[in-house]
Amino acid sequence: MTNVYSFDGILVFGLLFICTCAYLKKVPRLNSWLLSEKKGVWGVFYKAAVIGTRLHVAVAASCLVMAFYVVFLK
Repeated sequence: MTNVYSFDGILVFGLLFICTCAYLKKVPRLNSWLLSEKKGVWGVFYKAAVIGTRLHVAVAASCLVMAFYVVFLK
């Protein structure tokens, strides 16, 4: 179990947040509702979606490495 207050917990949360926002960007109805704002608090979702789509190879590799770490090393 990963604690959210530890460094690896923050990394897991960040990776899952980026992956979720990138997935939601592909859903048309949610894209117009959730990712329409580019500034402010709601802009965090948009920025995470942009990071997830532009750096999809690095994000996927990071998810695999973090999954290996959480399952086998922790």
